[in-house]
Amino acid sequence: MSIEQGIVFAVLGITLAMFVWNRLRFDVVAMLALLAVAITGLVPTEELFAGFGHPAVITVAAVLVISQGLVNGGVVDNIARLLGKIGHRPTLQVLTLTSVVALCSGFINNVGALALLMPVAIWMSREAGRSPSTLLMPLAFGSLLGGTMTLIGTPPNIIIASYREGGTFGLFDFAPVGVAITLAGIAFITLVGWRLTPRREQNPADAKLFSVGEYLTELRLPKDSVHAGATLHSLLAAAGDEADIVVLALIRDEKLQAVPSTYKILREGDVLLVEADTSSLQVFLDKTKLELAHQAVEDEETDKNENSEEKSEEKSVSDTRDSDGKSNEKDDEDASARIAKGELYLVEAVIAPESSLVGQTANRLKLRERNQLNIVAVARLGYRLKQRLGDIRFNAGDILLVQGFEDSLSGTLAELGCLPLAERGLRLGSSRNTAMASGIFLASIAVIVTGLLSAPVALVAGAVAMVLVNLMSAAEAYKAIDWSVIVLLAAMIPVGQAMETTGGAALIASQMLVLGENLSVASVLVMVLVGTALLSNVVNNAAASIVVAPIALSLASELQVPSDAVLMAVAVGASCAFMTPIGHQSNALVMEPGGYEFGDYWRLGLPLTVIVTVVAVPVIMLVWT
Repeated sequence: MSIEQGIVFAVLGITLAMFVWNRLRFDVVAMLALLAVAITGLVPTEELFAGFGHPAVITVAAVLVISQGLVNGGVVDNIARLLGKIGHRPTLQVLTLTSVVALCSGFINNVGALALLMPVAIWMSREAGRSPSTLLMPLAFGSLLGGTMTLIGTPPNIIIASYREGGTFGLFDFAPVGVAITLAGIAFITLVGWRLTPRREQNPADAKLFSVGEYLTELRLPKDSVHAGATLHSLLAAAGDEADIVVLALIRDEKLQAVPSTYKILREGDVLLVEADTSSLQVFLDKTKLELAHQAVEDEETDKNENSEEKSEEKSVSDTRDSDGKSNEKDDEDASARIAKGELYLVEAVIAPESSLVGQTANRLKLRERNQLNIVAVARLGYRLKQRLGDIRFNAGDILLVQGFEDSLSGTLAELGCLPLAERGLRLGSSRNTAMASGIFLASIAVIVTGLLSAPVALVAGAVAMVLVNLMSAAEAYKAIDWSVIVLLAAMIPVGQAMETTGGAALIASQMLVLGENLSVASVLVMVLVGTALLSNVVNNAAASIVVAPIALSLASELQVPSDAVLMAVAVGASCAFMTPIGHQSNALVMEPGGYEFGDYWRLGLPLTVIVTVVAVPVIMLVWT
């Protein structure tokens, strides 16, 4: 082993370890790896940043923009709308959802397709009286399977195409293998697989995770209150840390002010619409001497001279509940109606892995002041968190119950990196926008298939066209691009090439050849596919394909196996991240809404990986050898 080979192996080993460690963002780790090969001289300076102009990187960016254009045009939402008509049978629901998400994932970003259909799956689960865990894992795995069907379905396919000798793969060259494993995977998930998913029934399946009405209360500032003339912030501070209260709105002179600023000056008679559990509410009342609003009205009507403070103590907070301690249906309806006033809106949303909220707290981010957004409740691992909301440090996958203005809430959530769940309405575009989005996309595909333009050029042209016809603004186009993935690919491509130019890939291949010099072609393909799949379950699948592709090509050269066959095996393996929630963003996104634990994924993921391998290898041999 030469010194250069030792260095490149050390860089790759440390890089993979840091990917698995997951304490630094994967794009930051990739840039550190790029700097390491630059400082050690493994990659010439003039080639160091060539990855940012690599056709594969440009193609990924264009696909992300086109995906957003299709969403804005209402193309996918029109498909999703039809899913509400399929009934409550679990087998039929699983079949339909996984088929639709797989079809969409073949042409748009996997995570984008999942994000659009996840609210539909949760709604269908609740309507059927079942836990969302039944549908969400099959939905996530369906998005991974569907991405294998086309060149643009997933970044690993685009990366693998760039390694092909003598040119790139065509748009549908992946289809024979991709369609075969997708059909086999959907059949297994529909008939058997969904039964292997865990049942999370801690919360009633037909109830919302957050029962909002049960925690809403109206409080009035009484006459001569010491807090009249003070700020809302000082009122909350007076209650101390024991009372976990969220002020949803302020009602003054029969006018509702949604998400009031903490610097709002309070007046006598102001009514605060607050969210709190029973114990926090009682502490808040004791310390601030505010009154229950409905009670204050009764006091005025029956005896204006009676001390309203004593009446407040005589009537406990539980007056708003029935004998079982639960909210009456009428109270819940009244609370929901109050929330809806003034375009005030509540929605459940899940924090995406790349959200700016991850690792932050609501207090530090000042979401109320900056975004006019209230965090009403937070759930993690299927349970509502009971600690103070402003001090909760958010994790990827946390479910938030948020409140804001209806006309800006969707944009605010998108900006913060949160995906609306079951309360999200379908954003159906006009028929004209739908036709334009579909037309531009189909035209781009037709140009690629006929060979008039290469995939990067045709897809960039499609992305620009969607901006020109106002399906999205230029700013939206930039936001649609997942820059962390772009940086990852651009940084890792030179690192992967360094392994090839130093002879490191050939050295690994030769050692593998010693271990299995009498292996058949089928055995080699199984080894490459399974090895890539195991790696993609712990590191980003695009990074896994970049690392394994040079090794697979060297192994193919030594064994006289067609290079196209091993590249296809790498592509399939990179998309088989079924056994852990960290293997792919799709898996991570469904973890909290489905109430899954880390060890739940292999129960469905392992047999699905075996089935994909058994189906893929014969098809690869038939088509590519």
